[in-house]
Order: sequence, then structure tokens, then C-alpha cells
Amino acid sequence: MASNCGLLVKQAIMLLDNFDPRKQCLDYFIEDATNAMENINDLDKTFILDIFSGCMEFKKLLDVVVKRFYDQHGHCLRRGDRSQYVVICYLATFCLDDLGLKRFGNIVKSLDFKKIQKLVSFFLNVTNLTTWIQGEWIQIYDASHVETNWITPLLRWCPEIDVLMEKLSVEMSCKGQAKGASARTTVPQEFCLTQPKPRALPMPEPIPQQEKHPPVPNSTYRAPNEVTETNNYPMKLNNTAILRRAALYNHKVEQELKRLERLVEGQHEPSSFLRWQKEMQHRDLQGQQAQLECRRLEGRISHTKGATARGHLMERNQRTAQLQKEESTQLLQKQAEKRLREETETRELRQAVSDGHKNSKAAMARLQEKKQDIVKEVSQQKQELLRQAMEQEQEELFRQFNLIQETRAIESVRPIRHKFVDETETAGHGLLGEMSPAELRARLSLQREAEGRERGQRRERILGEKRDKEQLLQEHLEAIDLHSKALAQATALRKEEKKEKMSRQSALQQTVLEDERVRALQKVLQEKQKERQRLRPSAGVRPKVTEGASNVKNSQYQQEKPEDERWAELERSLERQLQKMHIK
Repeated sequence: MASNCGLLVKQAIMLLDNFDPRKQCLDYFIEDATNAMENINDLDKTFILDIFSGCMEFKKLLDVVVKRFYDQHGHCLRRGDRSQYVVICYLATFCLDDLGLKRFGNIVKSLDFKKIQKLVSFFLNVTNLTTWIQGEWIQIYDASHVETNWITPLLRWCPEIDVLMEKLSVEMSCKGQAKGASARTTVPQEFCLTQPKPRALPMPEPIPQQEKHPPVPNSTYRAPNEVTETNNYPMKLNNTAILRRAALYNHKVEQELKRLERLVEGQHEPSSFLRWQKEMQHRDLQGQQAQLECRRLEGRISHTKGATARGHLMERNQRTAQLQKEESTQLLQKQAEKRLREETETRELRQAVSDGHKNSKAAMARLQEKKQDIVKEVSQQKQELLRQAMEQEQEELFRQFNLIQETRAIESVRPIRHKFVDETETAGHGLLGEMSPAELRARLSLQREAEGRERGQRRERILGEKRDKEQLLQEHLEAIDLHSKALAQATALRKEEKKEKMSRQSALQQTVLEDERVRALQKVLQEKQKERQRLRPSAGVRPKVTEGASNVKNSQYQQEKPEDERWAELERSLERQLQKMHIK
């Protein structure tokens, strides 16, 4: 292997840049490049030519990656750098095991590091390798060959390549910092300016006082005197609303019928059903737990199998890599022997060509004599062909002259211009569906009559469907009206029952109030209330309070409020006791 791989890779990149497949032959180009590299030793020359030949052999494979790389990052890439991207992809795919990480890192450092780092992070990405790169390569080569020989080794090298690129990035940044630190930089100095005087603090803005909001009206918490029901007003329904409401009423009727059937059959006691449901739920829970345990064990088994399979795969990959190394070594030896044979054959061919040049003068004289004989023969043949062409031209002129005379004679005869047409006969073109004009008009009239009858039948069918639909909607409206009336009657009955209940409650309360014990307790309550009023300060004259004393008044009101609530609670408890005593 060459000592300085970076320079050799640059020469291979130059060969790729200079080669044009539309104008040059690959074999001749390689031969000329070999002759141009006479001052380079055989090992370096072989390394350069192997890279160039490999890039041309796997051009389709490498163009997949480079083309997609330019599609995604083409706005910041140069087209002139395409050859170095192709070479890096070739080395990473086919030569990384032979080169090793150290030499591969030296090659990357010898080129534009930032561009190569972007390409390597794009190409040696696990997601890209296992998705679209593998899919595109499978369309060119066999799937098993692609996965075994190229994708799997690249995936194995990905972590080490990432570590290498990070290390190289740190080295390059450290070199850049060292270069920047050696240069003398300008130290800025602060201007000597007069310090401004501190500004006075602004006066605080007065806090605006919020206006007192109006109290909430009592009607908000009071029920309305009259409640309006929507069902009492007629409402115009469209077809969709009618069908929807009819389906709702039919569903309610079916549910009511099913409920009545269950009551008749004795299914309204759910105790046995609940016991059966609990047993089934317990059984299902046990089954689910057993199934979850089975899934957990199956998961552990599959994990163990996967680990074993990965171990076997790593061993198989290592054996395959070793075989590939041996094959590549043999292939390099064969290629070197082949090139030596080709060089020998080329030297022999050159010697034969030089010998042929010596005898070229005698051959040129013989060739000149042959050419003179050929010219004589060609001139004789040319004269014979001219004579035959003149004879054919005269015959053609004579034939055209006769044809013109016949045409003029035919035109001199007056043609018959009157033609009688029979509409019952066909034109005689020999077509399958050919018919006379009379038959055509008759068939067209029959077709129009058939279409008119069909339109009439379709119109009658549509009108019948429309009448049936209107009849169905009318039936649904009658059913809806019937249900609405039934609901209104049920609502009215509920209102009557509510009024009767309230009247009974009021009569009961009146009876309770007329009881002697209740009256005695009411008197006691009134005395307690009077006593409470006496304990309160006189509220007849209210002194004027200033704005400064309003806060004191509000605080006194907050202290008195819990006392009022306690008295109200006491009154409500006395009333409840009276009601209980009357019931007893």
C-alpha cells in the first residue's frame, strides 16, 4: 500500500475529471494514463488505477448516492467536486476493510474536510442505508448480494466512522484556533465621554378608583311567572326533520315494547344476571392475565432468539469479511498479472506495426496500380449506364405523349349530367349496416316514438314515487302530531298533579299552624324576636358619616352579619321542630 494515500486519491480524482465517456474509450484512456505515470512506482500506480476502474465499474451504484446528495444539498455544493464525492463513496463501500480507519482519516484530511464530513454523515447514516439506498441498490444488483457484501459491512463501520469524524473535526477546529491565536488582534479601547446626569424619578401616576357596579337585579334569581313551551307553537318541518323525528318516535316505541316484554317474561330481576356477569368478568380477567403472562414469556423467548441470531449473524459476517479479504488479495494479484500480460502484448503489437511501416512503399505502388485499373472499369460502366438511361428516358416520354392524347380525347366527349336517384335502393358500398334513405327515415321515426314512450313512462314513475313519498311524509306528520298531543296531555297531567300536591301541602301547613302547640311556640318565637330587637341599637336616627368613617361602618356590618345568620338558622330550626311535633 502506498505511503501517502491522500496524494494518490487526488490523482485518481483528476483521472475521473479528465475522462469523458462520450469522446474517449476506457481502455485507451487507462493505457494513456499508465504511460503518463511512468515516474510512479508500480504499487502506487496500481492503487490509482484500481480506484479509477472501480469507480467506472460501479458507476450506477455510486451515482445513486451522489445524485441524491446533490438533490438535498445542491444549493451549497459545487459540480466540480462530484468526482471526489464518488471516490469517497467507493472507498467507504469497497476498500474500507483494506485501508483501515487511520488511512481513511488521512484521505479525508487531505481533501476539503467540511464537504467530506457532510457527505459521510449523509452516506453512512443508518436510516439512509437501510431504507432508500438499499432499495435503489437492490434494483441494480441481487438483494442478497447487496445486503451481505455492502449494507451489512457499512452498518458495522458506521459507529467507528462517526467517532473518527468527530475526532477529525476536533483536530481541525484546534488547528484553526491555533492559527487564529498566533495573529495579533486589535484591542478596542473605551471612549472618554462625559457621564450623563442621572434622571429624576417620575411622579407616580394616581391609581384610578373603580366605579361601584350596579347590583344584580332580583329577577335574575326569581323564577318567571309564566313558562312558555315550544311544543305549543306550530313549526314547519322539512322532509329530513320529519323522517328523523318519526324514526326517533319509532325507536322509543320499540324500546317501550321491549321493556314491557321483559317485565312480562320476568327479566326485571337482575340478580342472577349480575352474578353471571361478575363470574364471566372474573373468568375473562383470569384469561387476560394468563394471556399477558404468555405474551411476556413469548417476548422474552423472542428476545433470546434475536440475541442468538445476532451472534450467529456477527460470526457469519466475520467469516464473510475474511473470505472477501482473501478474494480481494487474489483479485489484486490477478489484475497485476493481467496488466503485465497486456503491457507485453502492447509492446509486441507496436513492434509489428513498426515492421509493417518498412514494407509500406511497395504496398503503396501496388495499390496505385489497382486504383488505376478500378478507375478504367468504373468509367466504362458509367458510359454504359448513361446509354441505358437515355433509352429509358425516350421510352418514358413516348408513353406520356400517348397518355396525354388519350386524356384529351376523353375530355372532348360531352358527359351525361342527369342522374336519377331511387330512395329505396342502397348506395352499394358493401357495408354491413347499409340501408336506403327511406328505411333510414322510417327507423328514425320509430326510434323517436320509442324514446317518447320511454320519457312518458319515466315521468309517470317519478310522479308515482313523489306521491308515495308525500303520502309517507303525511303519515309521519300525523304520527308526530299524535305523539306531540300525547306528550302535551302528559305534561298537563303532571302540572295538575303538581298543583294538587302543592294544595295538599298548603292545607297541611295551615292545619299545622292552627295547632295549639304550634301557636304557643310561635308566641315564644315572637317574644324571642322582640327581645332580639330590643338588644339591637336604635335605628331611627342615623348620624352622617364621613368618608373616613365609612370603613369603620363596613367593618361593624361584617361583624354583625354572622349574628343575623345565627338568628335565621335558629328560626328555621324552630319551624322544623313544630312540623315534626304536628306529624307525631
